[in-house]
Amino acid sequence: IESKSSKTAAYTCTCRASSFLETNSYFKSDDYIAVELLPRFVKYLLKLRILNFKGKIAPKGIYPYVIARTKYIDSVFLQAINNGFEQVVIFGAGFDSRAIRLLDPNNKIKVFEIDTYHTLYAKTKQFQKRNISKPDTNIYIPLDFDKEKIKPKLYDNQFDTNKKTLSILEGLTMYLSTAAVAETFELIYDYSAPGSLVVFDYLYASVLRKDLKYYGESDIYTRVKKDREQWTFGIEEGDIENYLQNFKFDLIEHLDSTNIENKYFQDSSGKAITKVNGTHCIVLAKINKQ
Repeated sequence: IESKSSKTAAYTCTCRASSFLETNSYFKSDDYIAVELLPRFVKYLLKLRILNFKGKIAPKGIYPYVIARTKYIDSVFLQAINNGFEQVVIFGAGFDSRAIRLLDPNNKIKVFEIDTYHTLYAKTKQFQKRNISKPDTNIYIPLDFDKEKIKPKLYDNQFDTNKKTLSILEGLTMYLSTAAVAETFELIYDYSAPGSLVVFDYLYASVLRKDLKYYGESDIYTRVKKDREQWTFGIEEGDIENYLQNFKFDLIEHLDSTNIENKYFQDSSGKAITKVNGTHCIVLAKINKQ
């Protein structure tokens, strides 16, 4: 990732684009920007469903997981803005487009996007190529994670610790070391005003041990190995509240695969229309500064 744009970021972008082109409302999400970023022939293949993420090109249940994760974080983003939040920090932003999709052009809310130089460069070039303009309040912060610290970079870009902030770590924690996750959460606590929120997803620790406990787990390792972006961090099943307490985060909502199926893929009869990969969970937490 330090020498070229992230394959995982590109994969997520393609999943979101495919979701936007869906006709089935359960699978459709709103990332129209992701479609614009695709090569024309890929867009054509997706529209004709020749390239089908419900098939064998994706690990079982990952496509609906990415769709649900996108919808969930979109809703958290919008609710935070409606509740008076003035800043958003997106760690490992990749090809995220929420600052464009979800905010009014005249909105003064700052959205800070942090990622490697190569990924943000690739994103900037693609936006320029397709005449996609971002607001001045959407601030890119390229970072060499091995050599540079996030905090001074944020402060150099007029980040304000007195404003309520939503921090987003989407598809990121599983690629960091245990120490790096802890350092990031400590940073989030440090810079967050009271009432701030953090939303992230994580991997069960048993997946790193290849215990093969969850739906879709067995064929997901092939994808990770192919992308050469190794998973390195997980949290034990049932231990999320204890883990969050280490950083003075209060759990608001925790979604495992069953919760996600019930929330996003349940038909009128109460039956799940698809299975969601069981290896990941989504968390919304509040910063406790009492």
